[in-house]
Amino acid sequence: MDFATVAGLILGFGAIFLAGWVGGTDPHIVFGRWEAIFLIVGGTLGATITSFPFRIFWRGFFGGFRTAFSEVNYHERDVIATLVSFAEKARREGLLALENEAAALDDDFMRKGIQLVIDGRDTEIIRKVLETEVSNAQEAGSKAEAVFTCLGGYSPTLGIIGTVLGLIGMLKGLSSLGASSNVAGTIGVATAQAFVATFFGIMFANLLWLPIATKIKERNGQLLLLREIMIEGILAIQAGDNPRLLEEKLLAFLDPHDREMTVEEGGSVAVEPEYSGSSA
Repeated sequence: MDFATVAGLILGFGAIFLAGWVGGTDPHIVFGRWEAIFLIVGGTLGATITSFPFRIFWRGFFGGFRTAFSEVNYHERDVIATLVSFAEKARREGLLALENEAAALDDDFMRKGIQLVIDGRDTEIIRKVLETEVSNAQEAGSKAEAVFTCLGGYSPTLGIIGTVLGLIGMLKGLSSLGASSNVAGTIGVATAQAFVATFFGIMFANLLWLPIATKIKERNGQLLLLREIMIEGILAIQAGDNPRLLEEKLLAFLDPHDREMTVEEGGSVAVEPEYSGSSA
């Protein structure tokens, strides 16, 4: 479980509930309007499903939630350490000596790249295969991001629609009040209830849908960086580059504050995050 996602949601929704409690908002007016929640959630999902082929929506929606709530550790330094150790072994014992180490890798992408090198594939073929894999993963992440961005765009609009419906019902009910002395109070409560839909629409958009879209985008960027490091390292191993020069080249991908490292034989490789729409 990703602590940042959970903590952020708890803090965001908690701040709204606390503000309502401190401000004296009647919880029965806000949370007693289930029809507003049904309208926002159902209408937003319906509009988003209409915007995408159902397969894209399904994979993007559930894959996006999995990406946002699953903790994925991108150990770029460990990947560099692994690649440098592979380069050292390949120079000492030859590329075939990497076969057992490649089979033990957790990361499918890196394992495939090293195996292509061991099999003696052409450099351009290896690069093309690996870049295609990266493109597919990036596309899957982009589709998941687009789904949640779409949800965040439709949600406030559905909230406005709900408010308009509430106001229409309120105005219709005024005719039955006649000369009642409690007209002002009745109008006040009805108006407050009508704006509940707008509240939920804006809240879901800015505390759930759009933050998840941003998290997916960030994870997509981290994955791209990791894959670029792997591609350059794999091709350098094939070319027989000096391990120390390879280390310097790969460290250049990292932030200057993260570049100091001690390379040990056999680093660990981060497990690839699962985008359920990777083949879409």
